[in-house]
Amino acid sequence: MNVVFISPQFPDTYWHWCDRLRKNGATVLGVGDTPYDNLADDVRRSLDEYYWVSSLEDYDQVFRAVAYFSHKYGKIDWLESNNEYWLSQDARLRDDFHITTGAGAKQMALWQSKASMKSLYAAGGIPTARQVRVEDPDTVRAFARDVGFPVFTKPERGVGAGGARKIVDEAALEELLAADLGEPYVLEEYVDAELCSYEAIVDANGDPLFENQSEFPPSIAETVELQLDVAYHTCPDVDPKLRTIGRATTKAFGIKSRFVHMEFFRLTDDKPGLGSKGDYVGLEVNVRAPGGYTPDMINFAHSVDVYQIWADMVTKGTTSRAAGGDSYYCIYASRRDCHTYAHTHDEIMGRYGTIICMQGRMAEVLSDDLGNDFYMARTKTAEERDRFVDFVQQQA
Repeated sequence: MNVVFISPQFPDTYWHWCDRLRKNGATVLGVGDTPYDNLADDVRRSLDEYYWVSSLEDYDQVFRAVAYFSHKYGKIDWLESNNEYWLSQDARLRDDFHITTGAGAKQMALWQSKASMKSLYAAGGIPTARQVRVEDPDTVRAFARDVGFPVFTKPERGVGAGGARKIVDEAALEELLAADLGEPYVLEEYVDAELCSYEAIVDANGDPLFENQSEFPPSIAETVELQLDVAYHTCPDVDPKLRTIGRATTKAFGIKSRFVHMEFFRLTDDKPGLGSKGDYVGLEVNVRAPGGYTPDMINFAHSVDVYQIWADMVTKGTTSRAAGGDSYYCIYASRRDCHTYAHTHDEIMGRYGTIICMQGRMAEVLSDDLGNDFYMARTKTAEERDRFVDFVQQQA
């Protein structure tokens, strides 16, 4: 099996996808924008060959890289980046090289549109907040009057929380309508709820080989806008309600042979038209692995190796390694350079070093969403989890 992996060197743990594929016998061919001599040794060892391009944004260069691999190794069986930023390009490359093991451009465009998603949710009977495209000003004003302020706006196709914000009143709405947005936006009914996600590695039938639940701050967009500290966690198990709606969403969207990350609201109060307290409401579907170090957090939480489970799905169609050992909460707690904290790094490590699984500096391009310095730990109880976050993020 010939697999092309886009950007195996960034984020810095993504070589694990390639390493597990290669251990399963695949020929793994990397395309990236870091010169070969600057690659980490782990990245080099995970690949059979690497093709450097000066910019992954330049489709012609990336096309030529895949064409070179196709000429040298034969038909490409799989192409993937597992990275939100490159999903559209991945899909275009699949179309151009007749790679049928993943979504083409038309399917990917449907999955990535926050407006087009609504019909897919509806087909699966999955409740979602009301939404309108930010196009005709009168239609947008009427929508806001109907659902009431606040409302929420975000790019129709976006990566992370970029461009997303709460619109609190008519004045803010008029500012939005007068702005040169530069890309299509949607306006959505605001839902006061907890934010959760369902992650799964699904097989060729869309059935889960592995599942996980993560929980996040109520508004990631506000966390970024206000430069708040970031804390989120993976859970030791999956709420049966979330498992049911996550599986239903996977089927409704027709997702097969992928790692998926789906975001849901969990209602904190009854909301007419959406559900009762504790019910889940569809927010958006991301047809890729969760970002940042979340795959590693899932591994720590469930004593498994999702990189290996995904590689088994790619190369074998199934896996025998989804059952792990003990389960935990795995917590990500970060700090920002713009704040001063009560406890030093040495004090954090002195108190929590035995449960810290990973610690380091977040890549600059990801730091708006995820903070600058991070600490990742696992605990058995929610109380221990919360005490850890409080200690790490207590400000002076």
